[in-house]
Order: sequence, then structure tokens, then C-alpha cells
Amino acid sequence: MKHMKLTMAGCLVLFVTVLIGQEKTEQQRDHSPSSAEDAQAAEMEHGQWVFEHNCSRCHDAPLTISPRISGTIAKHMRVRANLSGADYKALLIFLKQ
Repeated sequence: MKHMKLTMAGCLVLFVTVLIGQEKTEQQRDHSPSSAEDAQAAEMEHGQWVFEHNCSRCHDAPLTISPRISGTIAKHMRVRANLSGADYKALLIFLKQ
């Protein structure tokens, strides 16, 4: 009988642990969009920094750029300013804003 009580208690502890783990996973999923938005904002900020430290030597900051030509502009600046892949991606996000 004592062995059965210990087994039941162990099962109960395991069950509660699994439930808590599932709850934490669901909470993390609920926060994923905000972390994606934070990542997008960080890329935008990095893109602005790239523009200010590379492109603004020759160009004023554009007020608006058509999304159709932003890729061409970013590729041109990647070659001319010798930008890394990460800087290119951030610049492209900044130009598409």
C-alpha cells in the first residue's frame, strides 16, 4: 500500500511538472510576436545606422523610396560601400520603411 501511495505521488508530481512546462511554452508563444517586432525594430535601427555611417557621406536621407527600387539601391550601396550581408539586410529594411 505504501509503495502504491509513493507511485501515485510521483505520478502527480510528474503530471504537475508537465502542465507547468506546457503553460510556460504557451506563454513563450504568446510573447513571440513582440520579440519579432523587437527584432524588426532593431534591424530598422541598425539600417538607419548603416545609412548614416555609409550612405549619408554622399546622399541625403530619402523621405520615401518606392519598395520596387529599394532593393536596387541597397545592392548598389552594398557594392559601393562594401557592406556586409547583415548591413545590407538592415539597410534594405530601413529603405523599405
